[in-house]
Amino acid sequence: MTPITDPWFYAAAIPAVFFVGLSKGGFGGTFAMLGVPIMALVISPLQAAGIMLPILIVMDVVALLAYRGQADWKCLSLLLPAAVLGISIGWATAAYVRDAVVLFLIGLMSLAFVADYVFKQRKAVHASSHNVPKGLFWGTVAGFTSFISHTGGPPYQMYTLPLRMAPVLFAGTAVIFFATVNAIKLVPYFYLGQFDTTNLSTSVTLFPVALVATLIGVRLVRIVNVKTFYAIIYVFMGLIGAKLTYDGAVGLL
Repeated sequence: MTPITDPWFYAAAIPAVFFVGLSKGGFGGTFAMLGVPIMALVISPLQAAGIMLPILIVMDVVALLAYRGQADWKCLSLLLPAAVLGISIGWATAAYVRDAVVLFLIGLMSLAFVADYVFKQRKAVHASSHNVPKGLFWGTVAGFTSFISHTGGPPYQMYTLPLRMAPVLFAGTAVIFFATVNAIKLVPYFYLGQFDTTNLSTSVTLFPVALVATLIGVRLVRIVNVKTFYAIIYVFMGLIGAKLTYDGAVGLL
């Protein structure tokens, strides 16, 4: 098993894994979606996804240990079954759905969500309560887009951000959700040929970066105040939404 040796690959992969690790540690929310696009600057997106998924699993294990006991189980009881449905739909339609369409639509939805927050000054409004239809819808979308293009963050946050959970509870809930989604994705990704010896050995090489970054993310969540935490989440959701919209539009054109 020989990992990738190109230094330009690691110049992109190390920052990519670091950003994903911060997100997996609960800080930055949509940082995780930067991973595959950054790595795709030097290798194919398909190979980048294959390398990233085992790294995500390792990060999930570390984050689950760090946030044990911190979760909104009502939220998870709505979102996780729906996410399984979304993953199933993604697997069944993998040969027919264009990544560019998914990226473009998720990007637009993210920008619209952030715009709604800004113009309505959502941060001055009381926290929303759980809503079953919305939870099932956004959970399904999150599972589907996570399977297709590792972009489950925005749909997940469209449901969870208005709940205004405490930062540690918000992070712990997200960790359990995406750890479960990523574990489920292992089976269809294997059957779709996403894993080979080169990709797996490269993933192992990047594990130390993943571990350090995840622990840094865990620490940042615990020291940043609530207002700053949510401001950071919304800012990066807007930036990622703009990037996804651009990438999707370029792919469609």
